[in-house]
Amino acid sequence: MTAVTPKKISPAPVPLEEDYALLKEAVREAGALAHSYFKQEVQVQTKPDGSEVSEADLAVDAALKLDLMTRRKDYGWLSEESPDDRERLKHSRVWMIDPIDGTGAFLRHIPEWTVSAALVEDGVPVLGVVYNPASNEFFHAMRGHGAFLNDTPIHASNKPTLDGAKMIASGGLFKKKIWQEPWPEVTARWVNSVAYRLALVACGEGDATISLTAKAEWDLAASAVIMDEAGGITTDHRGNPHAYNRENPKFPSLVASGKALHPLLIERTGRIDL
Repeated sequence: MTAVTPKKISPAPVPLEEDYALLKEAVREAGALAHSYFKQEVQVQTKPDGSEVSEADLAVDAALKLDLMTRRKDYGWLSEESPDDRERLKHSRVWMIDPIDGTGAFLRHIPEWTVSAALVEDGVPVLGVVYNPASNEFFHAMRGHGAFLNDTPIHASNKPTLDGAKMIASGGLFKKKIWQEPWPEVTARWVNSVAYRLALVACGEGDATISLTAKAEWDLAASAVIMDEAGGITTDHRGNPHAYNRENPKFPSLVASGKALHPLLIERTGRIDL
C-alpha cells in the first residue's frame, strides 16, 4: 500500500510583504528587549546538551512567539528555546526562531550575538531577519527582493580563489589533520553566532564560513535567505542544499560563500566524513 503524505495546512492567503513587515517589527522589538539584558547580571541554566540558556533567551522567545503566533495562528513554530511541537510539520508556513543566537557571547558581554528569525514556506526560507542590537546591524531579506543591511543592499563576495580568503570561522579548523592537502593562506575571524557569521559573509565582510559540526534549522533559516538574496550559496559540507521543516531539524554541517568560491570549498570539505 502506498503511504499517503498528510496534506499541509495552508494559511489564509496573507501576502508575504505583510509577513515581512510583521517579522521586521517583531525582531526589532525583540532585539530591544534582548539588549536591555545585555551586560546585566542574568540568570543562567544549563540545558541537557550542556549549552547555556539565560532568562534573556527565554524572555525574547516568549515575546516573539506572542507577537508572531497571535497574529498568524495558522502558522507553525520552531524555536531553539521552545519544545518542538511536531504539529509544525502539518503547516505550509513555519516561523523559525533563535531568540539569542550566540548566547555564549551575550553572557560574556561580547557584542557578537543576534536575534535570528525566519519564515519558511514549504521547506524553503522566504523571509529572514538577523539583528545585532549591540552593533545596530539589521540584516533582512525577502526571497526574490534582495538582501539588505540597515536598508542598504548587500552582496556576497565574488572572490574566485582561496588564497587570502577572509574566513568567518575558527582559525584552528584550517590547521586540523582532517584535510587531505594544506589550505592556502587564509585569515580567520571567530564569531559566536552562526547567523551573524552568515550575515557577515552575505554583506562581504567575509568571503566564506565553514562549520563541520551539526547545526539546527533555527540556526540557519534566516541567514540562508539573506545569503541567497545577496548572491551567495549555503549548503552542507558535501554541497547539498539544506531543506527545512523536517522531522529532525538538524543539519550535519555548513559551508557558505559567494558563488565563485563555493566549488573550491566543497572540493575540500566534501572529502571529509563527519
